[in-house]
Amino acid sequence: MYNWKYKTYRLMWLSLDLLFPPQCGGCGRTGSRWCEGCQNNVKILNGTICEICGLPQEAPGICGACLVERPHFRSLRAWAIFENPIQKALHQLKYRRGMALGDALAAAMTDFTRRLDWSADVLAPIPLGQKRMRERGYNQVAMIAKPLALSLGMQYAPRLLTRQKETRSQVGLSREERRENVREAFSADVKIQGKTVLVMDDVSTTGSTLSSAAQALRVAGAKEVYALTVARALPHRDLKRA
Repeated sequence: MYNWKYKTYRLMWLSLDLLFPPQCGGCGRTGSRWCEGCQNNVKILNGTICEICGLPQEAPGICGACLVERPHFRSLRAWAIFENPIQKALHQLKYRRGMALGDALAAAMTDFTRRLDWSADVLAPIPLGQKRMRERGYNQVAMIAKPLALSLGMQYAPRLLTRQKETRSQVGLSREERRENVREAFSADVKIQGKTVLVMDDVSTTGSTLSSAAQALRVAGAKEVYALTVARALPHRDLKRA
């Protein structure tokens, strides 16, 4: 059933491509939403990473930050490093109404996500606050999360999480400021009791937003919570390790 739904969803976007020739979200070339050249230039985040937060480190195991204060998710993984062309594509999706990119990026992430082998029942996107939702008109994370859930045969739950307060942008904030900014920012539907959730965001730096969402899900009764992002913004020292 889910494969049928996914094929129908993809067909909708492919049909729109025929009517309105797309431009690549990474390089702007006409003919594809996400061209082969940009796909090949994505910097995949691999190598030695923390078992929990997924940040690059020199030795296997759990990083010092997670040992001091463990996040509320079991594991966080990102598909790519937040650099071009993926940075430009996410900006197109988020700020320039490039909604069709969501389907293209989800298709590119499917095999990566499947190889994580997380036995999650439900995929839930990080929700926008009401103000940002009114301004933007759509949740850019949901545009990726929905086709990804369909491709993986998972239940898609866009309303599982709710923002309880408006938060300011995390850009430019320290780790401590990010954690405080999103403290108790989310609530979750108690219908999630006993289920394993995969919560998704577009970009993560410290993982504070995803940890706060995971905490809300655990309070609501989720059995386990995993976290996934399209990209990870890395400090200079971690870029060298990656």
